[in-house]
Amino acid sequence: MSDTGLFSEFPEVSTKQWKQQIQVDLKGADYNEALVWESLEGINVKPFYHQEDLERIPTFSLPKDHKWSVAQSIYAGDAAKANTKAKEVLNKGTESLIFKVPTEEIDFEALFAGINLEGIESYFNFEFLALEPLKKLVNLLKNKKAKAHLNIDIIGHLAKDGNWFHNLEKDHDLLTELASLGTSDISIVGVDLSLYQNSGANMVQQLAYGLAHANEYLNHAVTSSAVEKSFPVTFKVAVGSNYFFEIAKIKALRWLWNSLAAEYGINKSECNILAVPSKRNKTLYDYNVNMLRTTSECMSAVLGGADTVCNMAYDALFHKDNEFGERIARNQLLLLKEEAYFTGASQMAEGSYYIESLTNQLAEKALVLFKQIEKAGGFLDSLKKGMVQQKIKESAEKEQQLFDEGKIVSLGTNKYQNPENRMKDNLELYPFVKTKARKTIIEPIIEKRLAEASEQKRLNDE
Repeated sequence: MSDTGLFSEFPEVSTKQWKQQIQVDLKGADYNEALVWESLEGINVKPFYHQEDLERIPTFSLPKDHKWSVAQSIYAGDAAKANTKAKEVLNKGTESLIFKVPTEEIDFEALFAGINLEGIESYFNFEFLALEPLKKLVNLLKNKKAKAHLNIDIIGHLAKDGNWFHNLEKDHDLLTELASLGTSDISIVGVDLSLYQNSGANMVQQLAYGLAHANEYLNHAVTSSAVEKSFPVTFKVAVGSNYFFEIAKIKALRWLWNSLAAEYGINKSECNILAVPSKRNKTLYDYNVNMLRTTSECMSAVLGGADTVCNMAYDALFHKDNEFGERIARNQLLLLKEEAYFTGASQMAEGSYYIESLTNQLAEKALVLFKQIEKAGGFLDSLKKGMVQQKIKESAEKEQQLFDEGKIVSLGTNKYQNPENRMKDNLELYPFVKTKARKTIIEPIIEKRLAEASEQKRLNDE
């Protein structure tokens, strides 16, 4: 932490002296059993941290001018309607737009009509992979001098869906052609870590899988000569409720990516991080608590150094998109930025003994797992063999057990339930895992919320 001279009149206290005093206060109780706890990632968390914890460990700092933007997601099934909505939310404080595009018939000219793309950052989530419409989009974005992220993630699609968009060879060929269109302002490739978090992977797994996932693209890009000295990648990260750990996770992700890119000789290793709240801890019952959860998660995202934060509406699990839910979600971010002075908050976490120590431990553990994946044949091979899916299932089951036992607390769901709460007649969307038998080439990674089983029982009992 910075030396302000505030405590210069007081003698320094070493780690050993703090621990001795704590042991006196414990009156015979065991220090490790009473005060040290182990996280799901296998990290032992101490009751206090000291400057000595930062000795001999490297740290990673963000640029001093690092800023973050408020984003909103817009479904672009109808270009004209999406355009109208985009203009409305931009007038209400939104700074970045995330377009979910379902088909290649989309009219991008109509989608951007009357919008000054120079002043905002655009993200895309395509449910298709086709060269011509995406080429047209890139050319349009270049003409408008836009800064954009296409988030083409063929491996992420395979992991989630169980199938390629087309097949392995065609998907990779299309990725190569599209990647060659990228510029410093238009990033083509994306890596979706949110899938791993929402399906129950712990933070070390999220980081390692995300890094190995990105490494597949780096390997392919180098082989196909699609990369020289620059290969910008956009990471989508889901942020959970473990406040300080989530700050450290995002810091560790950027650090790990820069380290990996450097190994390929990529000097301009731009890493853009889009953060969204986790779905895993959200609930149907006592759903207003979701606002508290998302506020905490957005704070972690900002303090961790995310470039863009897109909040989740408190009723997104069971209500269709609606103006009220979206307004609350957007205003949560605007309040953080404008009223709570979180504009430059990413610098606040730097030098924190606890957070820097967590960042280093998460990065080191993730790097060990990443090397194991690469030694075993790489991330894609591990997906095909079902190894990634199995490890995520094991982590998810461990977390689910803690939730079912009440050791992971969810207010209104597994603690302090309101027996008068009724939800059956309030569901516009199906909020549980959808099961549909179909043929896939790999076992897909399935997102699942912790409260699903208990909520289904409560709904049946209404």
